[in-house]
Amino acid sequence: MEPKIDFYNFSCNGGEFQEQFLSSMYSIQICVALLSNLFALWLLVTRERNNWHTGVVLSCNLAISDLLYSLTLPMLIDYYIKERDWLNGSAACKIERFFFTCNLYVSIYFIMCISVTRYLAVAHPFFTRNNVSPARAKVASVVIWISVTAMSSPALRFTSLCPAAYNKTHCVMNSFCATTSPDVANSLFNYKVTLTVVGCFVPFLVTFVSYGGLLRVVWRNPNITSVVKRKVGLMVFAAVVLSAISFLPYHFIECYYLYARVNDPGSECSFLYKAYQVSKGLVTMNMCIHPLLYVAVFDNIRMTCFSC
Repeated sequence: MEPKIDFYNFSCNGGEFQEQFLSSMYSIQICVALLSNLFALWLLVTRERNNWHTGVVLSCNLAISDLLYSLTLPMLIDYYIKERDWLNGSAACKIERFFFTCNLYVSIYFIMCISVTRYLAVAHPFFTRNNVSPARAKVASVVIWISVTAMSSPALRFTSLCPAAYNKTHCVMNSFCATTSPDVANSLFNYKVTLTVVGCFVPFLVTFVSYGGLLRVVWRNPNITSVVKRKVGLMVFAAVVLSAISFLPYHFIECYYLYARVNDPGSECSFLYKAYQVSKGLVTMNMCIHPLLYVAVFDNIRMTCFSC
């Protein structure tokens, strides 16, 4: 009989850091995310209603995804304020983790699509005019939502309520309860590695290549002024850095953290634990910054914001 991984009596000393850091981060993020994404969505729907092009369709989906996830943050804030004691039931725990996973990869894929359409519009305008349309963007949006929902559905299986010390109940996605077997832990690790490759690394690579191509085309065009080139360069730099800081550290640190917990229990209770908590705060920060990307794209929105 295979031994169980007993995490019931095991915890890292950084629990207090996690509770204080994430409760503060999420409290700030929910205010910024709700206001900024509602404002961006209002601008996209009202100010761009006569110019409903591909970028607006993709950005609306991105804003809706961010809004949906921000509505789950109050439960997480309450969870960490109460020192990781989940009082909302098993269903709410699973739904929160599912929404987090779904929002994360919907965001990554729509950012990828926006970067590709920007590159095509500049580098291949005739192809874009004939093949890229709002109707096809809507079809692509439906495909992304369905695909990401399927990718995220295992989160419902791996999320559970676990009894903890001091009569508390933890809501954890890694399912590391006292009864967790090595098979379940390894299945979760393999799932996370798959998500890292398919849901993060590949889309990020496409985004990086698309923005690199966009910057190269703009920089070589003699008809574009140096001021516009610098603005495009700044936009590309901001978009790539946002993705790199927000998405990549979370995925790589989480995979290594899960690997350490399974293969060398106790080794993760170090700098790695706090780094993992910081990465969780950074990955949700992207929903606060996405509206800035909308401003960089749409002239009407940019003029509206500057006039406020």
